[in-house]
Amino acid sequence: MTRTRKWRIGVAIGAALALIGVAAPANAAPHPSTWRPFGVSQVSVFHGVPATPVDVYVNGLRVLNDFQPGTVAGPYLLPSGTYRLAITAADARSDRNPVIGPVTVSFARNTSYTVAAHLTPNGAPTASVFTNDLSVSPSGTGRLVVRHTAAAPAVDVLAGGTPVITGLTNPNQAALVLPAGTVDASVALAGTTAPVIGPAAVPVKAKTDTIVYAWGSASAGTLTVAVQSLRQGRLFDVPWMLHR
Repeated sequence: MTRTRKWRIGVAIGAALALIGVAAPANAAPHPSTWRPFGVSQVSVFHGVPATPVDVYVNGLRVLNDFQPGTVAGPYLLPSGTYRLAITAADARSDRNPVIGPVTVSFARNTSYTVAAHLTPNGAPTASVFTNDLSVSPSGTGRLVVRHTAAAPAVDVLAGGTPVITGLTNPNQAALVLPAGTVDASVALAGTTAPVIGPAAVPVKAKTDTIVYAWGSASAGTLTVAVQSLRQGRLFDVPWMLHR
């Protein structure tokens, strides 16, 4: 078989797998950027429900098993389109009895998303979809994004003790473009300066989105942060989402 014919077969196989959302073997087709014409989305998953390992299902197929609180999975590639997401107790045999969902979400082509499982302000499990702005920031800067996914009222984000984001409510986000370096950040209830989270040294890298999730429960004393890092301007050099 000629090399050209092998390459064409690899493209065909990879395209078919992309359309049904299954990971192609590394040698089955060219770089993932090949699939832009088919419509590709970049998707990450954040688990922000305390003390509750879970499984994550997409269209009835388990994609994450025994997913631990406070962690981020991905980013992965999925063909753009509409999906049914469900989050179950860990090691569930199916998505028939979800603890969150099922929810229907739509992912647009050439766009980055993070699906967050977290608590509402009143402490009920829920899921939110955040769009990640991966546009490239000016030279020598990065983007600091703060997402409120905690069972807590509105908060202010302080840098060096000074409020830089005010009145942020669950499940919303706010972003700052900052010089690359380290930010001494803390989170306080809106209108106050006494930290309920932090202070903590948060690294801001050039040409990178540093995404900080405030998660947990204020009443249970479990408020904390998790950090996700995404390279700006890069959507396609990540693996396909695997179905396990």
